[in-house]
Amino acid sequence: MKFNRIVCVDETKLNKEGINDLEKYADEVKVYHDYPETEKEVIERIGDAEAVIVSWRTQIGEEVIKNCGNLKYIGMACSLYDDESANVAVDFARERNIVVKGIFDYGDPGVAEFIISELIQLLNGYKGKQWKDLPRELTDLKVGIIGFGVTGQLLAKCLKPFGPELYYFSRTRKEEKEDGIEYLPLEKLLGTCEVISFHLPKNTEIMGNSEFDQFGNGKILINTSLGLPFDQKAFAEWISAENNYAIFDGDGKKELSENTEKMENVIAFDKSAGYSSQTLVRLSQKVLQNIADYFKEND
Repeated sequence: MKFNRIVCVDETKLNKEGINDLEKYADEVKVYHDYPETEKEVIERIGDAEAVIVSWRTQIGEEVIKNCGNLKYIGMACSLYDDESANVAVDFARERNIVVKGIFDYGDPGVAEFIISELIQLLNGYKGKQWKDLPRELTDLKVGIIGFGVTGQLLAKCLKPFGPELYYFSRTRKEEKEDGIEYLPLEKLLGTCEVISFHLPKNTEIMGNSEFDQFGNGKILINTSLGLPFDQKAFAEWISAENNYAIFDGDGKKELSENTEKMENVIAFDKSAGYSSQTLVRLSQKVLQNIADYFKEND
């Protein structure tokens, strides 16, 4: 049993081994290494294929699904946190008996490393910008993690040996399994912490003017989430205040306007923090495992 064709409709970041392994599951494999610019182009690329692999950057909406009537399987080479934040019309696809699967926990170590590395650079002025007049250790720094899934928990675990005060806020409160990581409601966390780091699903906005007022000045904001978890106008006002800093990786800054990105205390990178050779191996293995599971379940 095989698909007639699998189409990697954009740059999914599957490694060579992963792409080669796709041939086990289809009579034909078509791989694109760029991003389609229009919905029409997405439809043309998929054509009569029964399976598609897609990154988080390309939308597979209802019109695409309607016009690609042979689709049986959509594999997301990205996280599927929930249907609302997905770039695939998950509910609509499933109503048409199309299986949609995403992957998890593939780029988390790189994200944690990026955050700790850039935070240390800023605290100590190693790259020119320095948070306070004197260099600062992570010791006793009040750090708030907003979104306490796998990445947020890994970040807390990595930070813990340095001795910061660690707090988290999550829509679903976790059971604290480790001492020294305390849950706080969002308002209290913002008023308590000197540094906040966002780890939220795409399209999750939780900070506006009032939240930035609660956070206050002389603070550091870090975003590696897909998209902006805050109102950009409110952020621009906040970052203009004295001694406020913000750090973004390529995914976190994607929706920043050019003017906002160029503001003096915005530190932004083009590269995604979760992108490494190890990440590509984990991503590829998980995408292929989802396809293998599909055939087992439908044998």
